[in-house]
Amino acid sequence: MTDINDFFSFKNTVGSISNDEQNQTSDYLEPIKAFARTTYKSIYVIDYQKKGFEYVSDNPLFLCGHSAEEVKEMGYSFYFKYVTKSDLDLLLKINTIGFDFYDKIPVEDRKWHTISYDFNLKNQEGKVILINQKLTPLFLTANGQIWKAICIISLSAEQQSGNIKIYKKGDNKIFKYDLEGDFWKATEKIKLTSREKEILQYSSRGYTINEVANSIFVSPDTVKFHRKKLFDKLEVANISEAIAYATNNKLI
Repeated sequence: MTDINDFFSFKNTVGSISNDEQNQTSDYLEPIKAFARTTYKSIYVIDYQKKGFEYVSDNPLFLCGHSAEEVKEMGYSFYFKYVTKSDLDLLLKINTIGFDFYDKIPVEDRKWHTISYDFNLKNQEGKVILINQKLTPLFLTANGQIWKAICIISLSAEQQSGNIKIYKKGDNKIFKYDLEGDFWKATEKIKLTSREKEILQYSSRGYTINEVANSIFVSPDTVKFHRKKLFDKLEVANISEAIAYATNNKLI
């Protein structure tokens, strides 16, 4: 039988917080709240000392019909109520392997790493949506434990849950977790050509194929050719999925 404490690794036990550590957090939630007002994504902050949520934005994507304050009060019991059973086990697995990975990173590098994964949320009406969550440290304790972390949630561009990846800011390497083989494997980030980036950037603004062609001074057939190569490279079916994938994986 799992419980909330299963989400909090003994490798990341945060005890008392010193005054110097506490001073890091002066008014830190204000810019997060400002960012939340400008994005369609859901945001929340985990406090690993208190084992709960310190902040939850009021974007409805993550709330499953509740108010942000209600989800904040529910804390990790929210997952037990609204994450599908198989994916609840997946989240516990991610928690374990994620902290094992972080435990091997030099302390000075830990804040620059982000873990990304997909899981299913079931709302109060029983509708299931696949979401992507990216988690990155906000504050560390003096000995390198993650004290607070920010989570950014958006609709997933994938077809199923899992897709566990860790990447470091400024590094071209991505670590992907193989759930069947139970190991991490390092891969290079997908590299887009300048033309593919242009097409994605214009398409993300709502441009049609003809409008993209006029903007970059090529024929519509050339745009279609590059889009086809882009879809094959990203393993997606259409431009909406390509934009979502590229945005989620910081390719543009």
